[in-house]
Amino acid sequence: MTNIIDLLARISISLLFLINGYFKIVNYDGTMEWIESFGLPGSLIIPAIILEIIAPMLLIVGYKTKLAAAALGLFCLATAIIFHNDFGNQTQLTAFLKNIALMGGFLFLFMNGAKDFSLDKKLN
Repeated sequence: MTNIIDLLARISISLLFLINGYFKIVNYDGTMEWIESFGLPGSLIIPAIILEIIAPMLLIVGYKTKLAAAALGLFCLATAIIFHNDFGNQTQLTAFLKNIALMGGFLFLFMNGAKDFSLDKKLN
């Protein structure tokens, strides 16, 4: 049962990023403008899309789980600090805390890796 729960947890935490990566692709110009509104280069959309598509896929199949989890955890921390730092706005505070909570989930994956239903276990 632990292996199934581990797999379901990896899928669950990955879905948010896969969907957001897809939305960044279909709303490319709008997302670039939004990034630029924070004083950052819009070209940062490219590594964000790559990370939000590839790292969740790695987590789902359980390949390079610790690396993918570390990358997404750092991404969550960075986006929380850069994009959700208006703590006077309850929506932004909630988004900040959501990203910190996700970072905690990724930290757990980073520390423990994936269980038996993963390529990491099959290849070791």
